[in-house]
Amino acid sequence: MNAHTPAPSILDSCGVAPERAREILGEALASADDGEIFAERSESESFLFDDGRLKSAAYDSTEGFGLRVVAGETAGYAHSSEISEAALRRAGQSAALAKRGYQGVAAEGPRSTNSRLYGEDDPLASPDFAAKVALLQEIDAWARARDPRVVQVMASLSGERRIVEILRADGRLIRDVRPLSRINIQVTVEKDGRREVGFSGAGGRAGFEGWISPDAWHEQGEEALRQALVNLEAVACPAGEMDVVLGPGWNGVLLHEAVGHGLEGDFNRKGTSAFSGKIGQRVAAPGVTVFDDGALAGRRGSLTVDDEGTPTEQIGRAHV
Repeated sequence: MNAHTPAPSILDSCGVAPERAREILGEALASADDGEIFAERSESESFLFDDGRLKSAAYDSTEGFGLRVVAGETAGYAHSSEISEAALRRAGQSAALAKRGYQGVAAEGPRSTNSRLYGEDDPLASPDFAAKVALLQEIDAWARARDPRVVQVMASLSGERRIVEILRADGRLIRDVRPLSRINIQVTVEKDGRREVGFSGAGGRAGFEGWISPDAWHEQGEEALRQALVNLEAVACPAGEMDVVLGPGWNGVLLHEAVGHGLEGDFNRKGTSAFSGKIGQRVAAPGVTVFDDGALAGRRGSLTVDDEGTPTEQIGRAHV
């Protein structure tokens, strides 16, 4: 893990006393069902080494907040890139217009959790700029030396540290520091005028150390080269319908787009989903089992809490 200094509170560092933020939120949420203040600060950087040179290096820093008021089926939302007491008050007054005389009962807040799915590593802090560029240069030279058919190498690093603070309607302040890092390697090979590409990458919610050791990036480089060489000898795929088997991981994106939105709570609650009213019924072929797990330690798609402060978990154990 990276050595790091604990990140300061977003509200405190912007001169907003948490008790004042609670007062503003309380006024906005009076007679509402739910709501929160969501403050965020993030830093990110990326490096791209392509065609034997550093092609780009970028850094970005952003911060801001959103204030949400939920009143029945209506949600009022206001946001600003300025985090100050005055901006919070203006946002509270704007979002509170969603109530328009509504008289609701405050919803119970999300359960608390002591679990942490990742640390507070800072991928931007280590290694330093020069070391990251030198690593990408080393990857380029190594991949070209692996096989004479390699004609181009593209290697990249990206890192981010995102800090969020969620002030709930019940006054709880939930804080989450979310590191994210990734390394990608793409190799292009050529034989008899034919060019093919292979790609591999790895990353997760931690600093770069786990991904940039020689053993780790060698594995990614070997896999990218293997794919490229397999593609170089590949024949055309036959056309027509055929069975497709999807494994776990990124293929879940396809499932999400195919049926995931229809399984979301709001669409089912409003009766607009093809799956509405089918809880407990089979909606897919026998043997199809879907897991949606946001609580895998250190994984890219995992969060300790979501953006409303609810701890993530695994759902979907049953056959669907």
